[in-house]
Amino acid sequence: MVTKRSVNHAKLRLAKWAVVAAVLLLAIIAGNFIHGWTASGPLERAETVIIKPGSSMMSAARQLEKSGAIKSADAFVSRAKIFGASNTIKAGEFVIPAKASNSDILSILTNGKAVRRMVTVPEGMPSIMVYERLMANDQLTGSISVPAEGSVLPDSYAFDKNESRAAVLKRMQDAMTKTMAELWPERSSNAMVKTPLEALTLASIVEKETALKSELRIVSGVYSNRLRTGMRLQADPTIIYPITKGKSLGRRIRKSEIRDVNDYNTYAMAGLPKGPIANPSRAAIAAVLNPQKTGAYYFVADGKGGHIFADTLQEHNANVAKWYAIRRQRGEM
Repeated sequence: MVTKRSVNHAKLRLAKWAVVAAVLLLAIIAGNFIHGWTASGPLERAETVIIKPGSSMMSAARQLEKSGAIKSADAFVSRAKIFGASNTIKAGEFVIPAKASNSDILSILTNGKAVRRMVTVPEGMPSIMVYERLMANDQLTGSISVPAEGSVLPDSYAFDKNESRAAVLKRMQDAMTKTMAELWPERSSNAMVKTPLEALTLASIVEKETALKSELRIVSGVYSNRLRTGMRLQADPTIIYPITKGKSLGRRIRKSEIRDVNDYNTYAMAGLPKGPIANPSRAAIAAVLNPQKTGAYYFVADGKGGHIFADTLQEHNANVAKWYAIRRQRGEM
């Protein structure tokens, strides 16, 4: 006979089992939720993922799903809100290793270092070579024209994969504009340049004449003395520029090229060329805006990577004779 007591007891046992079943189900769901956060991901090999500036967690997750780094953007975001709620993702290009878990990926996007892709413009590089360097970089997209000579600041510039060449070039030119705006007001009273363009022009010549930063100001001082007295600058790089657009000549300068009259050859004319012959560095620009006070009007190579400076033509001719002797010993003459 089924009594009311036995029925209640059965209901109580059923309720207990229901609670146990619910707890077990929640435990399984929680376990799967946690396992999905820490388990190995679907990537078979490392991939790079680009997270654009201003990306939300969901937009970043969709990019990760598209690249195959995660199985579900929605699941990633749901788990990230619980396990990484206080973390903010960074913009940039990131390497996601093979089999990276959701947890690993969030850590990379919030704490890891983005891939840094760099393109370098050395000091004194002419614009034709800046153009060729950017066009040869297969990580960049789009086309550009050869930039105006002297418009690019030599430096190393970071860029993102598939970024446009025009965008990278603009950063290079903006950097030069900013540099000139900073340095021009600081020019000294003995600077012989009257405009920022003249400063860039003389700086490009100084940059081409010496590879030593320690000589920039004194070379600038020599050319400033020549400009002040009306002497011709007689800078060899100004002969070469109209021939090669700043690239190496690869041979000795011919006498006919020394006599050639054009807008750049400072052997055939007094004053500055019509414009820069390369892209000068910040240091070279600063040097022509603050040239060293010197009595020197001449300089020639010393055979050790630097130059010997002279106040008079007689001293200079003696220094040239020494340089020629060094070159003959080296078999260069």
